[in-house]
Amino acid sequence: MSDPAGNPRARRQSRRALLQALYAWQIADAEVEDLHEQSADSLRRADGQFFDDCLRGVVQGVDAIDALFVSYLDRAVDALDHVERAILRAGAFELKERMDVPARVVINEWVELAKTFGATDSFKYVNGVLDRVARTARAAEMGVE
Repeated sequence: MSDPAGNPRARRQSRRALLQALYAWQIADAEVEDLHEQSADSLRRADGQFFDDCLRGVVQGVDAIDALFVSYLDRAVDALDHVERAILRAGAFELKERMDVPARVVINEWVELAKTFGATDSFKYVNGVLDRVARTARAAEMGVE
C-alpha cells in the first residue's frame, strides 16, 4: 500500500471527507473527535493526516478563517449555504496554512466539490472568493505585487 501523503487521489478523498465533516460540524456543532470517527469510512483511502490537520485548523480557528474571506462576500457568513460556507472555510484554511499545495490546485479542488455538492452555479461564487483569498494569502505565488 502506498503512502497517502501527497497522493492527489488521497488528498481529493480527504477534502471530500473534510467537506462532509465541516458540514456536520456546522449543523450539529459536533466535537472534532466525533467528526473524525464519523469520517472513518471515508478516510480509508485518504490522507488522514491532511484531513485531521485541516479539520482541526478550521474548527479551532474558524473566526480567523472567516476573516480571510468575509470582505469578499456579498452577504454575511451566516447567510451562506452550509455547503458553500464549509467549502470557503476549508479552502481559505488550505490557502493560508497548507503551502505544500499550490494555490491553483486548492482552488480547483474546492471548486470541483462545489460543483458536486453545492447549489447550481455556486462553484462560480466559490471560485471568485477563493481566488481573491489566494491573491492575498499567496500574493507572490499568484503574481500579485
